[in-house]
Amino acid sequence: MKKIISKVQAAINKYDMIENGDKIAVGLSGGKDSVTLLYVLSKIRTFGDAEFNIKAITLDPCFYDKFTDYSEITELCDRLGIEHIIKRHPVWKIVFEVRNEKNPCSLCSRMRHGILHNICNEQGCNKIALGHNSDDAVETFLMNIFYGGRISTFSPKSYLSRKNLHMIRPLIFCGESEIRKFAEDNSLSICRSPCPKDKNSARETTKKLIESLEKSYPNLKKRIFNTIKSEHISQW
Repeated sequence: MKKIISKVQAAINKYDMIENGDKIAVGLSGGKDSVTLLYVLSKIRTFGDAEFNIKAITLDPCFYDKFTDYSEITELCDRLGIEHIIKRHPVWKIVFEVRNEKNPCSLCSRMRHGILHNICNEQGCNKIALGHNSDDAVETFLMNIFYGGRISTFSPKSYLSRKNLHMIRPLIFCGESEIRKFAEDNSLSICRSPCPKDKNSARETTKKLIESLEKSYPNLKKRIFNTIKSEHISQW
């Protein structure tokens, strides 16, 4: 536990992610990353230097026109003393049926983020914390090259001027494998995504490509991540 917490604290300190009086909304999808982020932030809140509040916000895209069962992560929030807000929205129907998108992940992501940002404003939160990790940064970097022809990725901290909201990614120094192990070791409840594109997306293809390349180029993922940081890609 100490390793993950120290990495999250290091990211918070390096990028000035959290300050006294912050009201932070954690985007809680129910996956291992967001659940781990919520758990770690709850621990840091108890012994860290800054005093801040946390709210967990879950957006249910209502896959196949059904409400997703988030009862287990609601129970986790209750144990941590964190309010859990669930917003139901027919994102799935709009993306997959009304629009019938050829690239559904892009539109779905934009819609989900837009709705989350609005909920943050409604709840009086000045920051939203997302569970993106170092693997995600590398994958996004390569996907932007492959599919967009540009050198960029997301930033550890960014400001959304239209919403007057800061977006932070405290897990940015943590790798996917160590987050998975952390969630397993701490018996954190995970809500599996029923999305039809789960494990069948451009990101998953990129993930598998990196795994394949690392057989010939060990530590390639780590090298790319360090390059992103040292070259200040996307204002790092």
